[in-house]
Amino acid sequence: MIDPDIIGPGHWVFAGVSITAFLIFLVWSYRKDLPVHKRSYKGSSIFLLVMILLFFLLFIFKRLF
Repeated sequence: MIDPDIIGPGHWVFAGVSITAFLIFLVWSYRKDLPVHKRSYKGSSIFLLVMILLFFLLFIFKRLF
């Protein structure tokens, strides 16, 4: 267990700035590659929707039986 006195406000500020910078870089990179993604991963949204639906159904049936 980590002692709460060791982690100060500066650590939380650094973590927040790091996460924000990472997310900005992630969005920027995705936007730059968007034309390639549209060409290469056509139909992947339907696959993702089907997978989410299957996991949801599995969860429901597991809870019922």
